Amino acid sequence: MLQTTILLVVTMLAVITPTLESSVNTVCPPNCMCNDDTLTVICKENMLNEVPSILNPSIERLILKPNRIKTVDVASFQFYGYLKHIDLSHNELVRITPQTFVTQTRLVELHLNHNKLSNITDKTFYGLKSLTVLNLRSNFLEDLPDKVFSPLTHLKELDLGQNRIQRIDPSAFEGMSMLQVLMLDDNQLTKVPAVSFQFLASLAELRIGLNSFKTLTNDSFAGLNSLTTLDLTGAELNNITEFAFRGLNPNLRTLILADNRLVTIPTKQMSRLKRLEELSIGQNPFTALPEHAFQGLTNLCSLVISGAPELVSIERGAFADNLNLESISLVSNKRLSRVADRVLTGLPNLKDLVLRDNGFSTFKESLAAWPELRKLDLSDNPLECECSLVWLRDLLFQRNTTHVLCASPAALRDRPLRTLTNEELGCSTYVGSHQTIIGAICGVVVALIALLLFLVYRYRHKVHDVFKNYEWRKQTKANTKQAEYQKTFNDDEFIIRTAQHQTLKPIPVTEL
Repeated sequence: MLQTTILLVVTMLAVITPTLESSVNTVCPPNCMCNDDTLTVICKENMLNEVPSILNPSIERLILKPNRIKTVDVASFQFYGYLKHIDLSHNELVRITPQTFVTQTRLVELHLNHNKLSNITDKTFYGLKSLTVLNLRSNFLEDLPDKVFSPLTHLKELDLGQNRIQRIDPSAFEGMSMLQVLMLDDNQLTKVPAVSFQFLASLAELRIGLNSFKTLTNDSFAGLNSLTTLDLTGAELNNITEFAFRGLNPNLRTLILADNRLVTIPTKQMSRLKRLEELSIGQNPFTALPEHAFQGLTNLCSLVISGAPELVSIERGAFADNLNLESISLVSNKRLSRVADRVLTGLPNLKDLVLRDNGFSTFKESLAAWPELRKLDLSDNPLECECSLVWLRDLLFQRNTTHVLCASPAALRDRPLRTLTNEELGCSTYVGSHQTIIGAICGVVVALIALLLFLVYRYRHKVHDVFKNYEWRKQTKANTKQAEYQKTFNDDEFIIRTAQHQTLKPIPVTEL
């Protein structure tokens, strides 16, 4: 009863205080900045132990970081009913008494990060009906109890990262239908709290890495149909079940699986994410990008693979299903030295290619459509500068790029490839011998043609006779065949006519 009475009095004071502000003498604490035009008070590094109570009652922004404030209660803010922004980060807060913010009905942002809070309840944030941003990062929270955030019906962003959270009550997020961003990274969760997510129909961004999940079970993110970004960095994942991402297909655009323990690309599991546009999957121990590694991801635009310690090769057809790729970044994969020929030439939209700090000793001209790239970074590879890289030297010269250095031979170490001459690249001998071979071949061909012409001239009469006999035989054969086609009587008629011809006697010329 007494507590209720106190709250009522505090509320009344908060209501009538603005009307009395003209008669109240306000004081700006030493080393603070108080601006009555912008209604802002900033007290940074002032060694404050409590919230000042003699400020302008109309202030809207109160920034008290970093200081030594250990606790706040209902009296701390009772005179500041117009506050929209409170920043108590980097203090020593260990306790927030229930209903401390009962008079802050207009508060939009509350920053309590980097403190020592270990316990919050559904009474901690009572009254904050307009709050949209709550930052509790880097505290000592271990448990999120039942309906702990239920008063925050308009909250859109909640940061709970870098705490010690081990348990989340199934109803912890009840009433948060407007929440869009949730950060649970760097805690001590051993499984995805899928049941707790059932109230977050509007959630668009979920960052839940740096926990210890090991396995993503089927339907781990069921109900999050509005999710566009899922960050699972450093979640110790070594297994992703076939239907782990089921339900995320409609809107998911960004997936981050970096720094886990995946020994193969989870091709089948990701294939359901038809609208995925950005994928980061570096720092995993897979050894290759096999054919159709990202099958089904037809809308993939950006791929980042960095720091994969076991990645050795990219096989032919690895990106055959990803014709919309615009950016590929392969960085600091120290063992990556083999890429199938033309593996990048079938990507008509590729504009940005970063192959920095890998194990490449050379690059083939047929690997990609190099001149069409908008961004190209081939630096920090152990390049062996030889004549086969003349094309790359010329390309770098056209792009005015000098950051591609030689690793060998020793005479060219740390020299920019762009600045080397043909002779320094060992092309003189190669080009000379090549020209010699071509010249020899051409000489032989000319000699053979000359010999053929001489023989034809020397034996021209015989050649003429051969062609004449050939033409005569050809004509005779044609006439015979034509006579056969013109025959219009049968064999019996032929015999009769032949016999009749033989019985006729020639008539002497004298009898005529």
